[in-house]
Amino acid sequence: MMLEHVQAQTHHARRGALRHAFTYGVDYVLSDLGDAAPWLISRNRFNLWSIWDRHHGGPRGDGRGVGWFREVLLRRGFAQEGAQLLLLTQPSFLWFHFNPVSFWIAMVDGRPRAFVAEVNNTFGHRHCYFCAHEDFGPIAKGDRLVSEKMMHVSPFQSVNGQYHFDFGIDETEIDIRISYKNGDQGVVATLSGSRRPASSRSLLWAALRRPLGALRVLGLIHFEAVILFAKRAPFLKRQPAPELLISDSQNFVSADK
Repeated sequence: MMLEHVQAQTHHARRGALRHAFTYGVDYVLSDLGDAAPWLISRNRFNLWSIWDRHHGGPRGDGRGVGWFREVLLRRGFAQEGAQLLLLTQPSFLWFHFNPVSFWIAMVDGRPRAFVAEVNNTFGHRHCYFCAHEDFGPIAKGDRLVSEKMMHVSPFQSVNGQYHFDFGIDETEIDIRISYKNGDQGVVATLSGSRRPASSRSLLWAALRRPLGALRVLGLIHFEAVILFAKRAPFLKRQPAPELLISDSQNFVSADK
């Protein structure tokens, strides 16, 4: 099992007249979803940290793991021979799971050729954004892959506008930037950190340094929402779930369309 521990930072900054920004440390793992792993993390089995197929790949709570990603790539004509399929995600901590965004990544010769941003909101909804160049050429840092926003994520932002994905990953670093643009409004979100082999020591340190994992993440989301509410940011009621589970970026034309 290829399993790396990315001790990362995430930064969010609101665009528009009402300014708000925050930066937090987060723990991600990058995995090919094999079976062997350090003893403090398991796949499809309870542990201090766990990666569960049911949480990823497909409808929320009814995922099929990497098999779903393989089908997504197959339907779009991606040649998987020689490709490494990876999941970048925040693992579950004990019984707790919540992940605002995970990434399914298809790598060839150490470079990403396609990815799916698996986005979850706090209302129980999910939408997946498939991103690739039309010829499945390498995705380089600085490339802009554009997707229409399809799902209500924050009660302080509408379901309009576009996501601009700048997806940077190499042999040593992850540097992802997502810019949500809706006129002069929006949010810039980043995820950056060094790739290091996961070990029981690093995973234990993560549990002590940033305790409660997913529960901590959920608490921080609501904490920042309280601050925005106090700043009198416009608040939108809960919106319907998106009709589709997955949509393609504007840079890519699906073969099944």
